[in-house]
Amino acid sequence: MKNRLIAFLAVGVLTVAAAEKKEPKMEKAVFAAGCFWGVESIFQQIDGVVDTTVGYVGGTTKNPTYREVCRNGTGHAEAVEVVYDPAKVSYETLLDIFWRAHDPTTVDRQGPDVGSQYRSAIFYFTPAQKAAAEKVKAEAQKKWKKPIVTQIVPASTFYPAEAYHQDYFAKKGIKKSCHFLRD
Repeated sequence: MKNRLIAFLAVGVLTVAAAEKKEPKMEKAVFAAGCFWGVESIFQQIDGVVDTTVGYVGGTTKNPTYREVCRNGTGHAEAVEVVYDPAKVSYETLLDIFWRAHDPTTVDRQGPDVGSQYRSAIFYFTPAQKAAAEKVKAEAQKKWKKPIVTQIVPASTFYPAEAYHQDYFAKKGIKKSCHFLRD
């Protein structure tokens, strides 16, 4: 009986200790910077990024498909949803990577990819994210001769892209991204 009581108390103490141990609170960011495959591969390399999902955001069509988005009729942008641990990487650091990973001065285009689905945009979730995006945008503008055209807009429904788009470069064994980080 005494051993059972000790075991019961030990389990209770472990349960309380586990409940008091808080899991880190993850945060979310959504960036559109051209072809989502390359943008995803850049963010996947960042320490503190725990998950990425490519998809569509900022349009009017519910549950759009890749084919619909490419036809330019949905209003959606190809984007990457980034889940990150703010204890390891700050939103400002992610913003810096975003600005360095594409040309934010081109309207509806990144390299050979043309269309509104390739626009540059930051979709914010909180007033703090909006303020940080605007601040870092002003700093980034100093590095560009042409005006930055990146949209900073409230996050709307994010629709994950089809499964074959997820982790595309990793699945194909592609090491190098079509995006690169500028100094």
